[in-house]
Amino acid sequence: SDLRQMLATKSVENIQFLPFLTTDVNNLSWLGYGCLKQDWTLIAVNTIGAALQTLYILAYLYYSPAKRPVLLRSLLLLAVLATGYGYFTLLIADAQTRLARLGLFCSVFTISMYLSPLADLAKIVRTKSTRCLSFPLTVTTFLASTSWTLYGLQLRDPYITVPNVPGIVTSVMRFWLFWRYLPGQDKPYRPLHA
Repeated sequence: SDLRQMLATKSVENIQFLPFLTTDVNNLSWLGYGCLKQDWTLIAVNTIGAALQTLYILAYLYYSPAKRPVLLRSLLLLAVLATGYGYFTLLIADAQTRLARLGLFCSVFTISMYLSPLADLAKIVRTKSTRCLSFPLTVTTFLASTSWTLYGLQLRDPYITVPNVPGIVTSVMRFWLFWRYLPGQDKPYRPLHA
């Protein structure tokens, strides 16, 4: 929906850049984990995800009036990825240790991504409005985190299973918020009594 909005308005107004960047890092990290583990499901899904996020970043850069901050953040992302690649490939010789440490990094990063929408929780409760939440994104997050949890359980891979459980929990919390503060209840005016 953000990409559609950028293309329709030819603007990045009201669209945050950080989610594109962090999701790209997440996809690229899991892609590395999939390559180390030789798991073609992880490789295919995260290759597509990383390609899409990179396209979103390029579209954001194209429509952004302030290109310098976007470029600097993207370059910082590349530096972090290069440093991580160097760490995991050059400094850790043992393949099992490398897989475990990369799995732990991916898990921590994924958990932080799933918990980040809860930063708006106080604002939602205070305003009794879910305007800052995306219902389609909540549904997608719920389905994706449930699918990855089940896949991780099937493989008996805690690095895939554990970080996706918070995605399920936070999605259920957001569903409750959508139910509790129904759209339309947050009108900025009071009805007039006749």
